[in-house]
Amino acid sequence: MANVDDSMLRAALIGYEHMLGEIQEKIADIQGQLGRGRTVVATSPDGAALARKRKPLSAAARRRIAAAQRKRWKSYHEQQREAPAKPSAQRRKPVSAEVRTKRIAALAKARAAKAAKRAAAKG
Repeated sequence: MANVDDSMLRAALIGYEHMLGEIQEKIADIQGQLGRGRTVVATSPDGAALARKRKPLSAAARRRIAAAQRKRWKSYHEQQREAPAKPSAQRRKPVSAEVRTKRIAALAKARAAKAAKRAAAKG
């Protein structure tokens, strides 16, 4: 099969795609005769499935959906009001003055080292 060129493969692909389309049509006809609501998904010539168009909703249906959503949000907010409020971020433990001065000194030392490193890189 090494001596088959691209044009031959393309022709075979076109033939098989045509046969696939015919088979899908026959399947859809048979399913229709059996009373099934399903149909074969439409495909474009390159074989990709086409997106189905959505049926538009009636105004009454949109109102029912909106009313149901408002009802859900109302019950959710009522539950939130009834639930005990969570305490906000817990307060930090107090730190002694000695520890605070050590931390400040370490931070100043780190900042100085960083500044020296930047100066060395520039100059």
